[in-house]
Amino acid sequence: MKESDKNIEQLIEKMMAEDKLQSPSIDFTSKIMAEIHVLEDKKLKTYKPLISKPIWILIGLVLVTLVIYISLFTASQNNLEISKQYTDQIATLFSGIHFSKNILYAILIVPIMILVQVGILKNYFDKKYEL
Repeated sequence: MKESDKNIEQLIEKMMAEDKLQSPSIDFTSKIMAEIHVLEDKKLKTYKPLISKPIWILIGLVLVTLVIYISLFTASQNNLEISKQYTDQIATLFSGIHFSKNILYAILIVPIMILVQVGILKNYFDKKYEL
């Protein structure tokens, strides 16, 4: 085994001596960087909102139309009496429910905290997907 190992080492040394040291071309780095930029551009995801601007405009118009309709066309005396009956029925249904102070604080604070977190996350993702 020792004899064959020596032969292999000699063969490897001979091959290494015959082989010249290769160097990359002059614009090797720029070619590699150009390919990396192309790959990075493919990986970038463009930010696309869940609800587009035309849909937001449509939702706003529907809400404005609804408010105008309610304010102009439901001011009759008969409608006020019907709405008073419904509010009385709802009040009697929920009259037996009493919340502790802790529950009331949670009901008030949780939506505020959710709105704060939504704002923070929106800023985070806006910065992350900035080009």
